[in-house]
Amino acid sequence: MGKVAIIASNGGLFDAYKVFNIATAGAASDMEVAIFFTFEGLNLIHKEVHKNLPMPEGKENYAEGFAKSNTPSIPELVEIAKDLGVKFIACQMTMDVMGLKKEDFIDGTEVGGAVTFLEYAKDADVTLAF
Repeated sequence: MGKVAIIASNGGLFDAYKVFNIATAGAASDMEVAIFFTFEGLNLIHKEVHKNLPMPEGKENYAEGFAKSNTPSIPELVEIAKDLGVKFIACQMTMDVMGLKKEDFIDGTEVGGAVTFLEYAKDADVTLAF
């Protein structure tokens, strides 16, 4: 069993798909997965914002493709990731800067700083940033 560490620092729809596709694939392959959400990446786990993430400008044509391909929505992928045991860590410093509280995020989200994430990531087999 391997270990995957992901940093999510961008908050758009495509960013969410990248983060949660990799996270769920790793967890479904019996890997331990943690995602550190910082700056705009906090949008991906915000209770309300994650339900309506922006499509990149000029890429609106993808909406039809997502629908036709039966691609799970971001809220569905979040639930799949949680069910598979993916650990969500919200950056305490960014939360403080943005005036956010733990209650603003989906249930099960942990709050920690960079040291918390580095402690997890120090022996990860795969480390990715989106």
